[in-house]
Amino acid sequence: MFFLPAFLKAVQSFPILVTAGVLVTAGCHHEAETAKKPAEAAEIIVHGTAISIKPSVWPTLVKSQGTLIADEVTTVGAKVSGRIVEVPVDLGDIACQEDVLVQLDRREYQLMAEQADAQLLQARAAVGLKPGDPVEGLNPENAPPVRETRAIWDEAKKAIDRIRQLSNRDAISAAELDFAESAERVASARFSSAQNGVREKIALIAVQSAARDLAYQRLSETSVLAPFKGAIESRLVATGTYVQAGQPLMSIAKTTVLRFRGSVPERFAQQLKIGLQIELKFELSDQVRTVSITRISPSLDQMNRSLVFEAIIDNQDGRLRSGLFSEGIIQMDADSKAIVIPNSALVRFAGVDKVWKVIDGKLKEQVVGLGRKNGDMIEIRSGVSNGDQLLLDGKDGKVGQFEAKS
Repeated sequence: MFFLPAFLKAVQSFPILVTAGVLVTAGCHHEAETAKKPAEAAEIIVHGTAISIKPSVWPTLVKSQGTLIADEVTTVGAKVSGRIVEVPVDLGDIACQEDVLVQLDRREYQLMAEQADAQLLQARAAVGLKPGDPVEGLNPENAPPVRETRAIWDEAKKAIDRIRQLSNRDAISAAELDFAESAERVASARFSSAQNGVREKIALIAVQSAARDLAYQRLSETSVLAPFKGAIESRLVATGTYVQAGQPLMSIAKTTVLRFRGSVPERFAQQLKIGLQIELKFELSDQVRTVSITRISPSLDQMNRSLVFEAIIDNQDGRLRSGLFSEGIIQMDADSKAIVIPNSALVRFAGVDKVWKVIDGKLKEQVVGLGRKNGDMIEIRSGVSNGDQLLLDGKDGKVGQFEAKS
């Protein structure tokens, strides 16, 4: 029985040996698989087309949101007081320039104009002017009152000359000479007064002529006319209303020309210039209009640090309306360059944008930062540099050797 302990020790040590053997065997197998993987990966060959990256012309575009406003909006008021007898237009109607918007009662102003005509005729008749004779051709010296007093003065001067001759011969008394001299002075004063009277009447003709023009102006102002072609935005009065001078009657907007009023952030303020093109899209319309910037504010808005600008839009067809919201894209720099790639080279997975780079004949994934998209091309702002080689069809990319398609 002396060999039993030795046997038990041998049995107890057997599992350990087996386990160790298994571990050694497993370890060898793992190392073999690990050694095989690089070899197997290196054997993957991807056939495709590679593109070389270089900066391309990529205009700087800036988005701007804004609203369409009418080129002109005005509130039309009454220039004279009176009762309204007709309102031929209403909300939404299109009025041409000089169309009657509101008609006031004309009768009182017509009588005032006729009275001014009569007063002007009276003033002209006072100086001997016939209807149609120009006032400019009137010579005060030829007016009847002036001619009459001049004749009396001339006679007085002749009379005093005769009396002075007689006085030198002591044929008449000194009192008679003094009387004659006084008469001559009176005749002279009457002649000057007649001249002044005629000049005053000529001036009165000018006054009455201006009063007549004013009367007819007020008569014409009983018809309130449209200052330009536009649409009626609001009507504030109705037939029968008595209005005072200056009272608002209706609002009219010029919609044949509209303005897009938008803004750009402060960082683009120096680049914004008159004449730059802006492409406008409208939320409630499928129209797209390309127009030019025509006005730029001289100062930035202190609240939101933006610069306001305007662009004129031709709206002769009336398809656009004031108040429409619009989004514009401004082409700031047509010659700027950026790195752009075809959309086909980009792969998006789980919200991450990647491309496949060809480096030393092998394909490797590269995360990129995107910029603006335009058609089939997209701007790359990070992850790709000038001269890099990319797989054209990103969907075919995988880790492995790259071989160009023949």
